[in-house]
Amino acid sequence: MKSLFKFFLNIIPRPFLIRFSYLLRPFLKLVLKGNTYTDPIDGNSFRSFLPYGYGNQRPNILSPSTLSLERHRLLWLYLKNETDFFSNESEKNQKKKVLHFAPEQCFLNRFKKLDHIDYTTTDLESPIADVKADICDLPFSNDTYDIVLCNHVLEHIPNDTKAMKELYRVMKPGGYGILQIPQDLNREVTFEDDSITDKAERAKIFGQYDHVRVYGRDYFDKLRSIGFRVEEVDYTSKLPDESINKYRLAKGEIIPVVYK
Repeated sequence: MKSLFKFFLNIIPRPFLIRFSYLLRPFLKLVLKGNTYTDPIDGNSFRSFLPYGYGNQRPNILSPSTLSLERHRLLWLYLKNETDFFSNESEKNQKKKVLHFAPEQCFLNRFKKLDHIDYTTTDLESPIADVKADICDLPFSNDTYDIVLCNHVLEHIPNDTKAMKELYRVMKPGGYGILQIPQDLNREVTFEDDSITDKAERAKIFGQYDHVRVYGRDYFDKLRSIGFRVEEVDYTSKLPDESINKYRLAKGEIIPVVYK
């Protein structure tokens, strides 16, 4: 199964993978049903999660029911337990405006059902996004959104500085965002090399064939240079090891929470 998943990930274009995965989930949920690991997003439990990865595959990582990865489950727990994202106690019954880039299917329908938010999704290619837009040239007005979610997008963008400036521009003063990226915390400085063009080599070096960089610890300071106030949140440090294993989280993963 591991080699089969790796084959599909590397051969089939992502928009088709998204559509295909909707059909595959009920079968995976039934086959892997158990009590060892739990997806906190939907509460379903399994004897095992699935492997995932474009280059080196990580075992027991992909939830069979929501198709969530470590970062998705970590973000869900953080939003639920540490923020007002799911709270319907908005001042004067005014809906919070949320902008979500490249919406993950494990979140999309759940966020759409929240009556207290005005939810907009956007992406240049995703077939499940509301607005087709370039993150470096967004069709939204200044100071529009209370909450901006942009997770595992910036590593795909050649001009990530321009993209960060656009995220800052459309966020309301007093608003916040979560801008997750794949990050090597052992690396001080972000690494880029446009001369590497072979897909297999890029997957080996950057973790995925369509990534353009490996972010280091300087990512947080780059966000600060744009104007954001940044909190480097290690949410797994608040959780017992039993929960980290049960939910299949990546211990020590940092959530970049930004404020304007």
